[in-house]
Amino acid sequence: MEYTFDFTGKRAIITGGAGDIGKAIARQLHHQGAEVAIVDISANMDQICKEIAGDGGAAVHGITANLLKRDEVRQAFATCMDAMHGVDILVNAAGICRRGASSETFSEKDWDEVLEINLTATFLFSQLAGAEMLKSGFGRIINFASMNSFFGGLQIPSYAASKGAVSLITKSLSNEWAGKGVTVNAVAPGYIATQLNPFYRTPEGAEQNKIIVSRIPAGRWGNPEDIVGPVLFLASSASAYVTGVTLPVDGGYLGR
Repeated sequence: MEYTFDFTGKRAIITGGAGDIGKAIARQLHHQGAEVAIVDISANMDQICKEIAGDGGAAVHGITANLLKRDEVRQAFATCMDAMHGVDILVNAAGICRRGASSETFSEKDWDEVLEINLTATFLFSQLAGAEMLKSGFGRIINFASMNSFFGGLQIPSYAASKGAVSLITKSLSNEWAGKGVTVNAVAPGYIATQLNPFYRTPEGAEQNKIIVSRIPAGRWGNPEDIVGPVLFLASSASAYVTGVTLPVDGGYLGR
């Protein structure tokens, strides 16, 4: 049996597709032949779709939605279905993090919003996409967990709770759907340099950055492209017998 990352004829939805990691994934899936729909709150969706589409190939669709609103989640999925007439691959890359001074003063608003986007939107998209995938007998769902799926961190109770739950809902959905042709896995990025964590690349964050890098056996922060390969593997036929897994992509961080 030959394994390739050829996604010609496949239809992929990427939530958070305008972010650094989501856009890198969408670009590569499209480059490998997939029709792509990106769902994001970004106001620059047209430009992002042009960047992903490059010189041509399959269609790229941009759907603007606020994933804090469940009716917009459902409408966004319906719009994806109207555009692509099905879904084979779902990448739940949308996520936010809110940090508080302490857990005892952490706001209910920050708790609710992080759980709504990181966990509830992930479940709703998986539920909706899973129902379509089960009809065809094929599907690949890739969720986004975190290092905080394995340890709690500090001052980020809602983020840690959401990512711990994503890892377990990945297992739960996999248990139901694996025997019906739909695999459900998650990637757990380590320290990845994106627009969400610029502090560590400033003079003020230099000392903390030094501590982080000293813990990473690979000796560096990851970049969005480091996440792409594992996601493509989990979206491909090569991973047909891999399901219910949360895969760390962390430069060896968890091994220390």
